[in-house]
Amino acid sequence: MADLEQLKSKYAGVTSTIQEFSDLGAKVDQVDLEGDKLHLKGSVPSKVVLNRVWDAIKQADPSYSDLHHEIVNTGGDEQPYTVKSGDNLSKIAKHFYGNANKYSDIAKANNISNPDLIKVGQQINIPAL
Repeated sequence: MADLEQLKSKYAGVTSTIQEFSDLGAKVDQVDLEGDKLHLKGSVPSKVVLNRVWDAIKQADPSYSDLHHEIVNTGGDEQPYTVKSGDNLSKIAKHFYGNANKYSDIAKANNISNPDLIKVGQQINIPAL
């Protein structure tokens, strides 16, 4: 029989990744055992965030054979984002993609000619890659 606490620990990075985006509406609804698998149910606001969650799943276990997931995308492909104090495109790219070097993809998708010139309160869209 599978051990719930052991599986929760194994996939802790997945639940924490979802919680990282709670300010955008991501949430974990259920974490329990389903037979010998961890059952994880939740929702994310976009394909961008869903891709980040998938990265966390594959990092925990590339085969994820002991995980049954029901993670629903409640929005579209892109993720709307409002620039906050202290943000730059590299920091935003690191948050959404796990890779700061993807800042140019955000700049291109938003027609930002100079990535160093973003303003607090500016609305941008984070594209799904």
